[in-house]
Amino acid sequence: MSTLEAPVSRGTQQQGQRGIDPRAPQFNAIVTAVVLVAILVTPTPVAIALTALQAALFATGAIRGVQKTPHAWAFRTFVKPRLSAPTELEAPEPPRFAQAVGLVFTVVALVGFAAGVLLLAQVAIGFALVAATLNAVFRFCLGCELFLVYKRALAARIA
Repeated sequence: MSTLEAPVSRGTQQQGQRGIDPRAPQFNAIVTAVVLVAILVTPTPVAIALTALQAALFATGAIRGVQKTPHAWAFRTFVKPRLSAPTELEAPEPPRFAQAVGLVFTVVALVGFAAGVLLLAQVAIGFALVAATLNAVFRFCLGCELFLVYKRALAARIA
């Protein structure tokens, strides 16, 4: 678990605090990594369509929260019933911020595709793929860590 994934105990969550199963964002990252690899290995028209789809998925996670994405529904429906209950829950804000970071990279990729700068699009997708792979394989959420940096900088600015 990254330093940002603030655990929320089950008891605390029942008292009104929200928390998400920490395995759900990892599942999301696995699916995202597969889509991002597909973007890099398919012809440009298909890559553009997949990038737009992934941008829409990132936008959903950033705007509505990671627990409201199609990936979260798939996790709840097909994966979670086969797992034991999580020992702790995590705050949804860091993964939500990570979705916003992913959205930025996919939008940059879309701009690159639209401008005919294939290298820009591929590099942006490559950065997103690195972040998704870190989360999928090691459960290290790079976007969540950026959220921590952002919160620290905001707190230092206020103090």
